Amino acid sequence: MDFFQSKFLYGKKQSQFGIFRMPRNTTNCPVVVTIHGGFWKAEYGLEEIVPLDEDLVRRGYATWSVEYRRIGENGGGWPGTFSDVIDAVNYLAFLKEDFPLDLSRVVILGHSAGGHLALWLASRWNTKQADQMENVLHTSIKAIISLAGVSNLEEMWRIESKGKTSNNVSSFLGGTPEEASDRYHLASPYELLPLHVRQILVHGGSDQEVPLDLTLGYYKKAIRLADDVGLISDSRSDHFDLIDPFSSIWLSTADSLKNIINS
Repeated sequence: MDFFQSKFLYGKKQSQFGIFRMPRNTTNCPVVVTIHGGFWKAEYGLEEIVPLDEDLVRRGYATWSVEYRRIGENGGGWPGTFSDVIDAVNYLAFLKEDFPLDLSRVVILGHSAGGHLALWLASRWNTKQADQMENVLHTSIKAIISLAGVSNLEEMWRIESKGKTSNNVSSFLGGTPEEASDRYHLASPYELLPLHVRQILVHGGSDQEVPLDLTLGYYKKAIRLADDVGLISDSRSDHFDLIDPFSSIWLSTADSLKNIINS
């Protein structure tokens, strides 16, 4: 399929950019913002999610795959990474000046650490909390799709602390839950429920990177708080099946996305 593709800078730092893709000869195109994973670490970039981006374009969506400052980069972690993803999503307003985008149909899709950031973004709509965030999310979000997202940072910190010499969550937030409790509260989607945005949680039962129980705990709390949340899971899928455009769990996810966009 022939589609337009170009790199755009949403900021001045090296990692403040995104790759925009869109089908040619389209109008009122819905947008999927994709956020890659890699435990927020600089050695992992948006390349891993390219097959998914291209599949989404074939399905008729524009995609805005965002890079952001990560652990190991100047300004990565708290609060820089969080500010970056807000700025990246807000940049859609500038893209709309040149492309026929329908910003009433914006879905944020994130994988792993990117799933964490996607869920967190849902809490930021027109909100400026007392949390060192100078910028505000002005782009409305129709739904969030979290692919094995790290939805509970304190629980993930506990998991990472068992038998490991380093802890990605501590590095990301600049301390342990005891040392930086305010940051864990402000940065963890589990603590921010209900989000009041449609959410689809996708997780495989064979995931060895982010335990399924993390998503199940989040899902149960969201249901208890009457949030609008759905769950897609199967016992066979692992962490990376979720970003394989040929996997059965991705086909189920794509069907849910289509229903959301058309609702």
